[in-house]
Amino acid sequence: MCAFVRKSHFRHVFGSAAKKDRCYEGFNVSKNSVESPYCAVNPKFLAIIIASAGGGAFLVLKHDEVGRLDPEHGRVGGHKQDVLDVAWNPFDDNMIASCSEDTTVKIWQIPDEGLGKTILTEPLLTLEGLHQRKVHQILWHPTAANILLSASYDPSIVIWNLETGEAVVEIDCHPDLIYSIDWNTNGSLIATTCKDKKIRVIDARKGTVIKEGSGHEGAKPQRVAFCGNLGYLFTCGFSRMSARQYAVWKADTLERLALEEIDQSNAVLFIHYDPDTKMIYLAGKASFIHITGDSIIRYYELVSESPHCHWLTNYSASVPQRGVCFMPKRGCDVTINEVAKCFKLVAKGYCEPISFTVPRKSELFQEDLFPDAKGDEPSLTADEWLEGKDADPKLISLRPEGSGGAKTAKKVKKGLGALGKKAPKKTAQAADEEDLEELVKKLKLQVDEQEKRIKALEEKTQNL
Repeated sequence: MCAFVRKSHFRHVFGSAAKKDRCYEGFNVSKNSVESPYCAVNPKFLAIIIASAGGGAFLVLKHDEVGRLDPEHGRVGGHKQDVLDVAWNPFDDNMIASCSEDTTVKIWQIPDEGLGKTILTEPLLTLEGLHQRKVHQILWHPTAANILLSASYDPSIVIWNLETGEAVVEIDCHPDLIYSIDWNTNGSLIATTCKDKKIRVIDARKGTVIKEGSGHEGAKPQRVAFCGNLGYLFTCGFSRMSARQYAVWKADTLERLALEEIDQSNAVLFIHYDPDTKMIYLAGKASFIHITGDSIIRYYELVSESPHCHWLTNYSASVPQRGVCFMPKRGCDVTINEVAKCFKLVAKGYCEPISFTVPRKSELFQEDLFPDAKGDEPSLTADEWLEGKDADPKLISLRPEGSGGAKTAKKVKKGLGALGKKAPKKTAQAADEEDLEELVKKLKLQVDEQEKRIKALEEKTQNL
């Protein structure tokens, strides 16, 4: 039998916006024109860059602080000029970095209970002295703790060791403005796009260019994502006639594998790559002045065979997005088959959560949709990475019953309580309840296995 339809687990994925009472509103989004998403999210908090007089500031909201914002709600306001980008530490959900027009990068610690009505002005650490112009992009290292990258309009890239507060790598190989940067999977390489229309792959420790090639022909900004587990680079840019395009490149040779025209819009596209599902999400950015731009989030699936990139479908809304940020996979709700979750920021001061889910009738954990994902523990220390070691990200299971699942609490050391005292002995009732829970878990696993066997038999029957 010939297969006329390409097999894919994510063919029917669809986006659905949260109801109005689960959205965030009542704030003024930054009016700066830099190409930034203006927001960042993790399983605990949502950060939004806002317009503020007398210096730059951004909000930090807990996920349950929905509805209209209290005018007296706290904020982070330690920068002297506009904040241009924010990024949560992937290994500490309470730590966030911010960069600004004032040429500095600051590190902040957010308490578990959120900011309340506190205005936070004292950072944990300020990184300054090397960038001479505004800093417009920051990225945490994907596997090493306390390593942070910043890019400036100098144009220069600096990699910082936060344990010492010093710059450990300075990269000065770009002749013009750096448009975007991304790390590869283990953090040994970075890919960049520049105003000179070149794509570069750079050794992150040495700061030397390993490979350089021509990107999109258009003069407008182009962005890049490192799809390291596939060995690809994915870029979005413009043609010579200003049509929006995406392209897929071999990361080691910069050979172009695919080029496709999207449309004639002039909005720059943000790229989010999900290494677990190998899906690409593209979201355009609206102009603050004219409130025009892209109101669509497109999603594609990358594969190793030609044509390498397959369009799945679009999520459309009536209002263009000012910025978009995506939740780490460990923060997605696997019980509803949520394979991705983004927060769409609108210029009028409204933030809307959007869930991308795969429709399935079974309520059991879907292993094919949720392979082990990147966890919140670093694979290396800062010193180990600087010494030349590389390591892939540490993975966790997203199964709710598992020890590293998305719905489980933090692990607690057995035998000792939080104050170092011996834990009390279990009562007979507590022991019976634990035994019952274990039995339920075993039964669920058995049902899961039976469903797999039934599915395999059904496929064999269809082939016959």
